[in-house]
Amino acid sequence: MIRYVLTTVALSLVLAPAWADNMPAPTSGTVTESPWKPRDGDRIAFDVLRKGKPFGTHTVSFAVDPDGTLKATTDVRLKAGLGPITVFHYELDATETWKDGTLVALKGAVDDDGKDGTVTATREGDVLEVKGTEYTGEAPLGILPSSHWNFAQTGAKELLSTEDGELIKVKVIDKGMDTVTVAGQPVEAHHYLMDSAIDVDLWYDDQGRWVKLAFVARDQQIEYVLTQPY
Repeated sequence: MIRYVLTTVALSLVLAPAWADNMPAPTSGTVTESPWKPRDGDRIAFDVLRKGKPFGTHTVSFAVDPDGTLKATTDVRLKAGLGPITVFHYELDATETWKDGTLVALKGAVDDDGKDGTVTATREGDVLEVKGTEYTGEAPLGILPSSHWNFAQTGAKELLSTEDGELIKVKVIDKGMDTVTVAGQPVEAHHYLMDSAIDVDLWYDDQGRWVKLAFVARDQQIEYVLTQPY
């Protein structure tokens, strides 16, 4: 998550059957049995709002190599100011590498309003070797990164931070169906609450596509608005 989702504001299944083990059992009216899989060139783009006003952008771009290796690149740029003066900024760059349905490498760097964090992770046998500012050591092979685009997160109990390597304990609660707005149009989506240091609300459509995120930090409502379908 974005530094536990911006450190309180200071802020699917894809590819192959191997990910199916991480997915919760489908329930009626939620996600199809064949969830969305990123294709080469796919891009998820959110406008980020703070108290209803522009705060920045969050994008995830996908590239698929001829051998099937998937790379997911996250780019987050957030800024708040008073007139010409910037009073808060946040920048995250992270790249995940997936092979045969398994996360095999991760590289991330964050500037959270002047507090820097980094992480690198590579597969070594049956584990991921993680080196980060918050954690250095082994992580279980099959752990999911904290980038939210993967619907399998709804069945996770632990995530690998794309900012600093922390192993984040989470509890995901099914909140049922909801209606969200995508590019000005209503979309039925399944709502999940990710309970952690900060509670994060996530919405996925019936194809397992990430369509919204929201949370409250320092009494400020942060909301992700998907700019266009993908």
